[in-house]
Amino acid sequence: MCALFETAARAEERTGGRGALNFLDELDAQDIAADTLSRRIARPDAVRLMTAHRSKGLEWRLVVVAGVQEGLWPDLRRRGSLLEADRIGRDGLAEPLTPGALLAEERRLFYVAATRARDRLVVTAVKAAADDGDQPSRFLTELGVPPVDVTQRPRRPLSVAALVAELRATTVDPDASDALREAAAQRLARLAALRDEDGRPLVPAAHPSGWWGLYEPTHSEVPLRDRDRPVALSGSALDQLVNTCSLQWFLGREVKADAPSTAAQGFGNVVHVLADEVASGRTPADLAVLMERLDSVWDALAFDAPWKSRQEKEHARAALERFLRWHVMERGGRTAVASEHGFDVTLDAETYQVRIRGSMDRVEADAEGRAYVVDFKTGKQSVTRGEVAHHPQLAVYQLAVREGAVDGLFGDDRPEPGGAELVQLRQGAPKKEGGETVPKVQAQEPPVGPDGEWVGELLATAAGRVLDERFAPSTGAHCERCAFRASCSARAEGRHVVE
Repeated sequence: MCALFETAARAEERTGGRGALNFLDELDAQDIAADTLSRRIARPDAVRLMTAHRSKGLEWRLVVVAGVQEGLWPDLRRRGSLLEADRIGRDGLAEPLTPGALLAEERRLFYVAATRARDRLVVTAVKAAADDGDQPSRFLTELGVPPVDVTQRPRRPLSVAALVAELRATTVDPDASDALREAAAQRLARLAALRDEDGRPLVPAAHPSGWWGLYEPTHSEVPLRDRDRPVALSGSALDQLVNTCSLQWFLGREVKADAPSTAAQGFGNVVHVLADEVASGRTPADLAVLMERLDSVWDALAFDAPWKSRQEKEHARAALERFLRWHVMERGGRTAVASEHGFDVTLDAETYQVRIRGSMDRVEADAEGRAYVVDFKTGKQSVTRGEVAHHPQLAVYQLAVREGAVDGLFGDDRPEPGGAELVQLRQGAPKKEGGETVPKVQAQEPPVGPDGEWVGELLATAAGRVLDERFAPSTGAHCERCAFRASCSARAEGRHVVE
């Protein structure tokens, strides 16, 4: 019956509900095993894993009794279930076993396990350094052989994966003899040839076809980007290419191998859309109205658990409240000119031409008629005060303004860049700047004279790496959120894959 219910549940998840009759017709057309838990025929050349009770009446040349710890051998806890069915006997209810009787029963069970060996018996236990840790069972002293303490690493691997790794390492070890390397290769071949009853490999990792690092690096005859055309980049890509990890940019942006959008990205998209609606006048600057709009789309976002959805919704409410306060506050005489303003400009960066495309969250005009760019952030992390001065995305926005990215928004004249800022909607401002109810604002001055040349150097470095296809991994705080760290040669968890 349990198997039937499990099959029905899987069918419901797979088909989305086809009805009971269709499900029964599908079952009727199948050959269903009478007992999925029935004992399979044991392989004569395989290790058998079983309980001491199941081993009664059987023998092997080698027997390993593992985990002989005090508290497990003997286990003096009461037997049976909540309804104490174990007390039902021929003559009615029997009295529970006394601790002495339980100890005798456990000793007999340990005797059964230990006497299954014809030639060799190995008994293992863990001994902790402190008395309150794991300790070997009292039964070890009754074997007639003093236990041997082993404090160093085991002489041989204790798992199939570790054995395969050791054999692989031996086959390419320059200090190993030719005979030892040949023997390791033969052992790997034997492991790779093992099959189960259905013909599937038992140790697929032993076959060279599944090994990483054996193939030559791939090479494309077609260049990543055409050198005769401007290098197309986004403002956010510059930081990855130059300051964090160019390989992360290549795999995520160019190869499109990054993980699908997360709930955090959905959070940011919703907040940005609502901010745009307020700035454009399509939605009034009223928190109740914004929350009603938020409620209409929130359930479409995927979260790991209901409590996480509720928590993030509270964060979204706080972010929208901070945005509204920022939206209506006096900002040095600046007035909104456009929101979600798309742009596409081509810039000269040393010997390269770089095409910058993107969207500015908010463009404002300051009291002097200059263009001021605002970028809303909904992430949990923010840059430091020193990093804002050389924030690549803000700097590129200002450079794009100088090259005509906001032409048409300020009449017939091309405005000068007047600065840019990050508005951290998830984070409250310091107490002296308004506190938690207003967002944290991080401003960048306009690039002036030689102090602004670093932006062009940044663009040239990024363009050179893309055209030369130099995508080397580099480690840092960005690794914590990288989808490729498990196979990255700059990380310990990825280095063992290819080395």
